[in-house]
Amino acid sequence: MGDLTTYQVNGITLACEAEGPAGGPPLLLLHALGEDRTSWRAVTAGLAADGWRTLAVDLRGHGESGHPGSYLFEEMRDDVLALLDALDLAEVTVVAHSMGTVVASLVAMDRPAAVRRLVLEEGPLPFPADPPRPVPTAPDGPTPYDWRVVPAIARQRNAPPSRHWTGLAAITAPTLIVAGGPTSHLDQRDLARVAARIPDARLITIDAGHMIHDERPADFLAAVRAFLGEPPRMA
Repeated sequence: MGDLTTYQVNGITLACEAEGPAGGPPLLLLHALGEDRTSWRAVTAGLAADGWRTLAVDLRGHGESGHPGSYLFEEMRDDVLALLDALDLAEVTVVAHSMGTVVASLVAMDRPAAVRRLVLEEGPLPFPADPPRPVPTAPDGPTPYDWRVVPAIARQRNAPPSRHWTGLAAITAPTLIVAGGPTSHLDQRDLARVAARIPDARLITIDAGHMIHDERPADFLAAVRAFLGEPPRMA
């Protein structure tokens, strides 16, 4: 486990767990829907050993971050940008999974200079869900995250803003899209469309389904290491 710190951003608490050398180059990790920062621990240990300062965030509604009840992707983007400002980070490397890839792509669109390199695992999919994703009702029992985030994300997947697609062309960071292959529930052809839209992107497939870094962590970590190269030296 790393060092957990909370920050006040955009009127909510945002939890961030840091691991690796304090002076190492920052690497930000953004999790999937219903997950939290702990979902990355099989990956952060290796990256921290390489010399990265990993920063695994609990996105709003998840983990130990605030549960404000409003869960637009643009709000999550603003939370991340405010966190970078609070940490005085002008540039980071970003690794994201599923829901987190939408947040990461918006960060890369809106503050291109802040993203050195970008790894997107099984996402984003900036197209209307086909068939439309059902908007679920609350379960009977408690969940480890704010349940309201689930219908909020379903609505946005069904009708994403057009900019989620058009804005991909504004991403300047070299980008690696990691697809999960035929056992993933995502349409792999759509991931190929995203890779073609981002100017400097490449697409690879690790046949593990949607949860690549859980099912095949060694292969995922090897692909990320090959793409990122040696951690850059900090000034």
